[in-house]
Amino acid sequence: MDITLETKRNQHLDELLRSWPFDAQNLSVRIVKGDDGRDVIQMRVDMGILQLETTDRPDGERPEGCSSILEAIRKQELDEVGFVLSDDQCNQVDREFMQFYHRRICWLRLQHYRRAVLDADHTLQLMDAARLHSPDEDWSTTHEQYRPFVWFHRTQAHALSELEDEGAEQAVSAINSGLESIEQIFVEHGAEEHFETDELVVRLRELRESLRREYSVGRTLQERLQEAVESEQYELAARLRDELAKRSMN
Repeated sequence: MDITLETKRNQHLDELLRSWPFDAQNLSVRIVKGDDGRDVIQMRVDMGILQLETTDRPDGERPEGCSSILEAIRKQELDEVGFVLSDDQCNQVDREFMQFYHRRICWLRLQHYRRAVLDADHTLQLMDAARLHSPDEDWSTTHEQYRPFVWFHRTQAHALSELEDEGAEQAVSAINSGLESIEQIFVEHGAEEHFETDELVVRLRELRESLRREYSVGRTLQERLQEAVESEQYELAARLRDELAKRSMN
């Protein structure tokens, strides 16, 4: 028997792909066990299956001996103030940016919302580091243009995790907080006139109002505080701040 031919024959994915057909209308994701018993994420795509690690970098690699290129950059920051990313590091940032996007949407699909928040935070921190040490403004812009989108995912995940753990009012507050962060991005780029009609903003507001209707949520404490400040009702604002402080301590 030709051992080389037999080895090649056993490497195909035909049966695996047939047993898990691609669905163009829905994101197909599952968690399975690796050979060593660890959990891994699998996502069905049109030309095969992506497999992602659930911790550290999704491809399991250790760039520059670190758990992620973000960690590697932070270590270099300690040794070399004001350094500029090398071509290889830029490529690693590009790869990590895309890998964490794939895992983030998998966590959202699997309803593991806290983990989606963590991966969104990693991406936002990676974008900050890449912008700070970028060798080329056009290159960093390729990432920066997606910052509102990452915040959109983070806000969704944060709100839904708060809904599970703390209730609908906290979920509404999470959406309001996320919207404020997205608005600041528009302001920083001189595009505040587009904020109100932006599709991501509209979708977050629709989610917020659907939560209000479904769970009978009125104005949150934070919203009432903002209204009190804007109308110069400072005694009421002080009481509301005290109430918010008490809640944060519980």
